[in-house]
Amino acid sequence: MRLFVAVELDDATREAVREEQKLAAKQFGRQSSLRLIDPHQVHLTLVFLGDVPLGLVNPLTDSMKQPLGGSAPFRLGIGGLGVFPPHGAPRILWLGLTAGMTELSALHREVAARVSVLQIPLEEREFRPHLTIGRWRHARSSDRPRFGRDTSRPAAEMTVDRVTLFESRLSSQGASHFPLAYAQLSATS
Repeated sequence: MRLFVAVELDDATREAVREEQKLAAKQFGRQSSLRLIDPHQVHLTLVFLGDVPLGLVNPLTDSMKQPLGGSAPFRLGIGGLGVFPPHGAPRILWLGLTAGMTELSALHREVAARVSVLQIPLEEREFRPHLTIGRWRHARSSDRPRFGRDTSRPAAEMTVDRVTLFESRLSSQGASHFPLAYAQLSATS
């Protein structure tokens, strides 16, 4: 099963994502091959696990039902558009973070440690938290947006009080995500 652990967005944050997507769509216009992601599928990935052997799915699910005692609930600010990769034709349009990075990084480390105990290999690339809100199908370098990362004002703020273990199913319409387990943040600040 293709799995990942992420922070789900609350309804107000999903609506803010939708508004940011509208602004981006206006900026790029009809000529762009930018495809916006349904805000109900947008999330903040903490740990991507990829294809997990079926024999490890139940132990992982059980593990991710246990509270995360090393992390207390915290506020997360979301805002500031950016693209990946940093040079050349853009492939991914994302929203960055304006607050809560220290707490989010600690939460990432705690979830990664929990997964590692089960001998599930983790991605080796650096943790770069973001919300993917769109993907280009056929981008050119000239499609690169002309905006900076304005982190002076968040598009949304929300409280992070749990993480979700998701199954990701791929189709020709894109990925669909299905929650398997929730781990509450339970440390006291």
